[in-house]
Amino acid sequence: MISPETFARYAALRVPRYTSYPTAPQFVPAIDATEYRRWLRQLEPGARTSVYLHIPFCRQMCWYCGCHTSVSRRQAPVSRYVDALCREIGLVAAELRGRPTVGHLHWGGGTPTLLTPKDIGRIDASLRAAFDLDPHVEHALEVDPRTLTHEVAAAFASAGVNRASLGVQSFDPKVQAAINRVQSFETTAAAVATLRSAGIAALNFDLIYGLPFETVDSCVATVEQALTLRPERLAVFGYAHVPSFKPHQRKIDEAALPLGDERQAQAEAIAEALIAAGYQKIGLDHFALPADRLAIAARDGTLRRNFQGYTTDACTNLIGFGASAIGRVPGGFVQNSVRIPDYESRIASGKLAVTRGCRTSADDLKRGAIIEQLMCAFRAEPGDVTAPQLDRLEADGLVRRSGAAIEVPDEARPLVRAVAAAFDAYLPNSAARHVTAV
Repeated sequence: MISPETFARYAALRVPRYTSYPTAPQFVPAIDATEYRRWLRQLEPGARTSVYLHIPFCRQMCWYCGCHTSVSRRQAPVSRYVDALCREIGLVAAELRGRPTVGHLHWGGGTPTLLTPKDIGRIDASLRAAFDLDPHVEHALEVDPRTLTHEVAAAFASAGVNRASLGVQSFDPKVQAAINRVQSFETTAAAVATLRSAGIAALNFDLIYGLPFETVDSCVATVEQALTLRPERLAVFGYAHVPSFKPHQRKIDEAALPLGDERQAQAEAIAEALIAAGYQKIGLDHFALPADRLAIAARDGTLRRNFQGYTTDACTNLIGFGASAIGRVPGGFVQNSVRIPDYESRIASGKLAVTRGCRTSADDLKRGAIIEQLMCAFRAEPGDVTAPQLDRLEADGLVRRSGAAIEVPDEARPLVRAVAAAFDAYLPNSAARHVTAV
């Protein structure tokens, strides 16, 4: 068993979330649009590819947010951005040797649901002109229930969206006021009804623990209300307070933030409530009904992890469109310019918008595979990849050796990111400031 002191020590470590490897702090300006163009031309014709579309606008800023987004009260800047997004899709398509088949498609943000039906149709038409969409593609959308209308839901359904992820975070009014996101249960319930009536039946909820003024009781109360709407999946994240990286988080009262033991108690209480309601725990922080594809993937060993968290997406390539969007191709990772004006300017001049990235070496691929196995299955076979910290992790009870494999025991699973970090060759020399392991 892990002692409380040992658990607390590892829980306080600042380590990456490991939605990619190498992680974003390793991206450098030397990997630019020229390199990305070369990598795109090397893609096999017809290769199965994931597509990510980033819509970096919101009507107001939620103070807990860690995403690349900006506030726009007017629609004109959003439509101007859509012009650039559609043109970028054409620029990327012109570099490809064939028409990739899209095996997974995700609209993220920001707030995609503040797009107009006309702009949704424009983006959809641009995608279909450049790619072949697998008829069984998981076509997902991030939803702010406060901005969703029947017309917008119908437009996304017409574009083929079949799964929606709703930002909920907490139903506690005091917590909502403290994070500048006031969203009643009735608003969320209305959005659920709107999506289902439009034919978008597969729904995910995002919840966050560790927010200001949250308690175990308020977290459980939020879960109980969420369960009345019966989403197929829930993602339960710990709030990452990084005001040096996201200045708007300075508006949050740090004295109101739960401390380590309380955070862990909130996470455990949420998990217990969801499991008792019939949900299967997936990896570190996702939950799904047993018949959901994510739960099936976890049981049959095909679960994957990417920038959206846990997924059934088996595509090895990812093409990202929009400001700050990240892509992954056989050569490595790339990221578009984060600043919207710079992104739009580069696209308007006929250039790709990539401003940084990293090459992936054979060692990166091995280590990335081990980290993904640990994050998804709590088990991996390191082979010839060394991790000097493993002996210490084993002595502290975070891992067990089983033949050629290492396993993370049940009681250590909340600390799996600390175990994954043992295989991160870049972390010891990284100046990046990550979030705590729990």
